[in-house]
Amino acid sequence: MTFQVETGDRSDVVDVTGRVEETVPTDVDRGVCTVFVPHTTAGVVVNENESRLRADIERGLERLAPRGDDYAHDAIDDNADAHLRAMVLGESVSIPVTDGSLDLGTWQSVLFVECDGPRTRSVEVAVVQY
Repeated sequence: MTFQVETGDRSDVVDVTGRVEETVPTDVDRGVCTVFVPHTTAGVVVNENESRLRADIERGLERLAPRGDDYAHDAIDDNADAHLRAMVLGESVSIPVTDGSLDLGTWQSVLFVECDGPRTRSVEVAVVQY
């Protein structure tokens, strides 16, 4: 299943937990849900969906790979920092499924992290029962 995420800024953290949860079939007793972002300048993580932490994620990524830091790739499309940030974040997460629901911890959410927006992005979700 694929759904779209609209981002509003160059860096943006969007909680997609509910949208991912909607894709999990209710008849899956035990399984795994993989969330995949097919983009080289965006990522997905599991972390707490708290406004100050989302801002901290954005600031931390900026410190890790500052924009305009004389990257060779910037000669092509001026977004090397976004590629580097996305590489650190990763393009997928896997979450256990129990009784048709994501088996996340109390404070865990699935967060889509935009590094080169604003854009319309795709998120792919696959659930396998075992």
